[in-house]
Amino acid sequence: MNKNTQELLKLLKNTDSIETFLEKESAHIASEPLPLQLKKLLEKHDLKKSQCIEQANLQRNYGYQIFSGERTPSRDKLLALCFAMHLTLDEIHALLCSTGYADLYAKNKRDSILIFGITKELSLIEINELLYELGEDVIE
Repeated sequence: MNKNTQELLKLLKNTDSIETFLEKESAHIASEPLPLQLKKLLEKHDLKKSQCIEQANLQRNYGYQIFSGERTPSRDKLLALCFAMHLTLDEIHALLCSTGYADLYAKNKRDSILIFGITKELSLIEINELLYELGEDVIE
């Protein structure tokens, strides 16, 4: 069973040894580098890098550098890849958290629009149109 952040935080607050905590909870703590996570998601969703890079509107070289680990994408570039890969909200949450970016926050207008787009399975183009119509920055 996967433990959520709150459960892990509670355990961490009550532990006497960080080593013991990390050993016992290693299965629940993200430690895979972004390229490996992206590779697994490509395989899970039966996608090709080239497809995702194109649908995310990324420059080809830059996109491949993200997948190889040579470049670290901004939060928006990572979100663009997530939309291109048709990831679920949970998958996006895991990627954002593991890379140190802020999770999508429903109290933030722009993020709430993104969450809506994800749950309605909108394309990146459709999400950008919605963001633009509602006066928010598009994902470039």
